[in-house]
Amino acid sequence: MTSEQQIILLDLPSKTPCTSWSLNPWKTRLLLNYKGLDYRTEWVEYPDIKPRLENHLPPDTANYVPYTIPAVRLPSGTYIMESRSIAGAIDALHPSPPVHLDSPVLPRLEAIMRRLVPAMYPVFIPRVPEAILSDASVPYWVQTRGSWFGPLERLRQGEEKAWEAMGPILREVTGLLGEVGGGVFFMGGEVSYADFVWGGYLIFCQRLGGAVFERVLAGSGNAEAHRAFLDGLGPWAERRDH
Repeated sequence: MTSEQQIILLDLPSKTPCTSWSLNPWKTRLLLNYKGLDYRTEWVEYPDIKPRLENHLPPDTANYVPYTIPAVRLPSGTYIMESRSIAGAIDALHPSPPVHLDSPVLPRLEAIMRRLVPAMYPVFIPRVPEAILSDASVPYWVQTRGSWFGPLERLRQGEEKAWEAMGPILREVTGLLGEVGGGVFFMGGEVSYADFVWGGYLIFCQRLGGAVFERVLAGSGNAEAHRAFLDGLGPWAERRDH
């Protein structure tokens, strides 16, 4: 297929070797991979996000920043921003295989994530520019996150308290993951979009470094359940560099 007939996934690059790393783009990447859709990745550094999208989409006035990644360009030429909105559009166009956006587990997991990710700020915000970002994006990250949360080194001082706060939230996810049974996923043996939400988070934690990932698993109360979950997602997490 020509590029015009492909979906274009706008994703955030990493240091060399460049691979997908951020939890929100991973939701979209896992969705596209699971549905077997033809797409190509366009890597967009943080300072280039607004210039790349502002002629195609209205700003998101509810967010810290008006333009965010992931975004996609559909073959029709339509641009969509924000992982959940992208999922709805992709699933409407390509309903098979289903990803169960109407599953009751999804809003429950999303509600947990709205508490877990902010609790983890002292852990990941100082690490991202050190462990992941390319040189082109580091100043943008340090400046914007510093203006929102204060100096990154001061934020890092709250890391141990952050881990304490994360533990009960991580165990909520473990409870939700084990609720159905009959398989490693949130719906047992059936893959759903909720798996991409949690899978994106775990892959992000891996990219932050083995120590972070292992501590997340330890805090979850059942590390093996989450390892088995990631193994189950493996076929759709392989494509990460294009």
